Amino acid sequence: MSLWLPTRREKYGVAIYNYHASQDPELSLQVGDTVHILEMHEGWYRGYSLQNKSKKGIFPATYIHLKDAKLESGGQDETVIPGEVSLVQELSTTLREWAIIWHRLYLNSNKVMFHHVQQMTYNLIEWRSQILSGTLPKDELLDLKRRVIAKIDYGNRILGLDLVVRDEQGNILDPDLTSTITLFKAHAAVSRGIDERIQEEKSRTHNMEVRRQSIFSATHTYSLYINLKNFVCNLGEAAELLMSLYDPVQSEFISENYLVRWSKIGKPKEFDRQNKLEALFTDLSSSDLIRLRISLVCQIVRVGHMELKEGKKHTCGLRRPFGVAVMDITDMIGGQNNDEEKQHFIPFQQIAMETYIRQRQLIMSPLLTSRVIGENEPLTSVFNKVIAAKEVNHKGQGLWVSMKLLPGDMKQVHKDFPHLVDRSTAVARKMGFPEIVLPGDIRNDIYVTLIQGEFDKGKKKTPKNVEVTMGVYDEEGTRIEKAIFPGSGYQGISEYKSVVYYQVKQPFWYETVKVAIAVEDVHRCHLRFTFRHRSSQESKDKSEKLFGMSFVKLMKPDGTTLRDGKHDLIVFKGDTKKAEDAKCYLAQPGTKEEQELRESQNGKGVQHSATLSIIKDSFQIATLVCSTKLTQNVDLLGLLNWRSSHQSIEQNLRRLMEVDGSEIVKFLQDTLDALFNIMMETSDRDTYDFLVFDALVFIISLIGDIKFQHFNPVLETYITNHFSATLAYVKLAKVLHYYVSNAERADKTDLLFSALKALKYIFRFIVQSKQLYLRIYGTQESDTEFSESIRKLFLSFNSLMDRPLEESVKIKGAALKYLPSIVNHVMLVFDPIELSVLFTKFIQSIPDYQLVRQKLNCMCKIVESELFKQPGE
Repeated sequence: MSLWLPTRREKYGVAIYNYHASQDPELSLQVGDTVHILEMHEGWYRGYSLQNKSKKGIFPATYIHLKDAKLESGGQDETVIPGEVSLVQELSTTLREWAIIWHRLYLNSNKVMFHHVQQMTYNLIEWRSQILSGTLPKDELLDLKRRVIAKIDYGNRILGLDLVVRDEQGNILDPDLTSTITLFKAHAAVSRGIDERIQEEKSRTHNMEVRRQSIFSATHTYSLYINLKNFVCNLGEAAELLMSLYDPVQSEFISENYLVRWSKIGKPKEFDRQNKLEALFTDLSSSDLIRLRISLVCQIVRVGHMELKEGKKHTCGLRRPFGVAVMDITDMIGGQNNDEEKQHFIPFQQIAMETYIRQRQLIMSPLLTSRVIGENEPLTSVFNKVIAAKEVNHKGQGLWVSMKLLPGDMKQVHKDFPHLVDRSTAVARKMGFPEIVLPGDIRNDIYVTLIQGEFDKGKKKTPKNVEVTMGVYDEEGTRIEKAIFPGSGYQGISEYKSVVYYQVKQPFWYETVKVAIAVEDVHRCHLRFTFRHRSSQESKDKSEKLFGMSFVKLMKPDGTTLRDGKHDLIVFKGDTKKAEDAKCYLAQPGTKEEQELRESQNGKGVQHSATLSIIKDSFQIATLVCSTKLTQNVDLLGLLNWRSSHQSIEQNLRRLMEVDGSEIVKFLQDTLDALFNIMMETSDRDTYDFLVFDALVFIISLIGDIKFQHFNPVLETYITNHFSATLAYVKLAKVLHYYVSNAERADKTDLLFSALKALKYIFRFIVQSKQLYLRIYGTQESDTEFSESIRKLFLSFNSLMDRPLEESVKIKGAALKYLPSIVNHVMLVFDPIELSVLFTKFIQSIPDYQLVRQKLNCMCKIVESELFKQPGE
């Protein structure tokens, strides 16, 4: 039996994998633990962790990465000193200490500090790699040392850790060799320097926030111009380049894909697109510009054989994952390096087949480097790994791009930057809405993401190579042609085929396509997915049949669109005629949620003979609806479709006040049109006037909220260009007069207060309605009626202000604050001289010595209005 032998060279190392002790003599290790090795025996080491020197044990040699070290003393008193420079040692120790805190922040859901520590950790890791490379000139190394020390001291301070006392050169002072006074002075100097740096950081953050707020106030929508100059890759097959914007902090894609098809000879597949590979990523909002991080990512999919080296007898035309390219563009989005002439290199990272990784694991065991990325890892995980790695062994392969952030929406960009953007430029829209949605901006996009599946291998010895085919079909089973868009830059296709993963039981696709069909057709359409095993041998592949089918309807029975989020679809047996008969399978539930709902309503009854067989495979997708015409809110839908259900108008008007504001502003034009149509088409009675008025006030108040204040221009545009209710002024003035006249009623106080806050826009509607009426019918007797309604309204305000101060003081203050806002608009349809008289009487109606400050402010606003710019008479 061989004995444990003392080590000679293998003295010091770092654990590169977690090791959990299964019995007493073994020593548990965590990734990053440093160990002192005493003995070795047949692939095992014996020693202790430098974090706990009292406990010795054994651990696998393959779990340890050996490092240079010096020895002091010998035998039982042996001491190991790492051979790294002192700064690298301090970096390593700091990173291990921060990692524990970082993990704690994650568990406590402290997102802000978690991401702050994450960014600082990434910086230290990158700087440590630069120091270890030994390639930096002396001056750059000194500069880097100063930055490292500053970052460590800053991080320790904000994390509440002990302060490291240093000399002026940044070297750690030894307390045993330094006097107390010197230590105190050095401590004070270091602490003062850290406080200054923290203050500078706060000032820099504040200045950046101020600058971004100024941008926010000036522009609400941005576009990112991308020009793909070249793609260099040793591929040998055709490829698809799918470029998009990505948030690595949230692990979510921001935009749809920009698609470029690349030929196997290393050029764009379409000859006319050479030197013209340009895209505009539009609809970016100010909130996108202040994301913590944002990346331009590219997924490279090769189109050819299952494996690169296969020949003519093998199946071709398969979409196979090949690699990714990632570039952090946070600084550029923030306004730095924003030069379209500068070319940026984005390195290419190849990904490996799962079978290759499994073979390497059998040979190398756990020594397989963590940098190898498997082809079946979720795409978000792949991008995050490449981002975290910082350095990519690209071997000169990658993309060359130029880019520029352009202020304005697509129309504005075409006008201001004609030298960059023209009609041939591809447009990749944000998967979501821009900051503001103007009336007339029609959009009806449904984004579908293939997420993952789990497929039984059946009679096969290995897992299937599953290909998903997606199509859009109507209720008759007729396919909707050219409704699927894998990426901007190309026309729609009728059928989309997914990437194929080789021998993988649980494939993760994360492929997103856009479905664009006419609004009126959505209610009768559904998505149909079929599953087929693809063999690498062409002869076998031709005989492979569909083994599964799934579907999901785009609209629910209540008329609302399929909700955003993930959907677990039922997988039916696919090799039968019933799986192709839309009338047959549409009678079944398409999702597990529908199935559970149906079973809860009807019980688990016996399936009839026409029912499709369900197999045990699983399939998951996600959907996102970006539409200005399709809503997922049943209450808002009820209001928009009010003509089909007159008996529910009152209920729908009341429920509108409970709808989420972000949903209302997306459908602002349609919602306002519905309100005024209800008011006008029921003009013979006053049934809904008050409810419509309250709903209008609710919407105006919503847009007045700071969260939606950037929609003010949208409301102005609607009033000026889209509002068409010529008699709305009659009813609006009547309801407002009623509320003011009944201000003493407790049940009307809150409604009146909200109406006064919205007074400016209420009168914008009243005045615009009157102007439209005059434009169509000219001056008639109705002018007298309108003028009389304005006089009555002011008399009601005068009566309100003349009451004792204790009554409705809140309402009186609101009247003084908001009534002057109507002056400039009312003057357009009412005699200015008489209006000045009405305002004079309004001011005089306020008792002396009451609300003096508010009265003076009101008078100042009236004096500043257009009323006082009229020629005197």
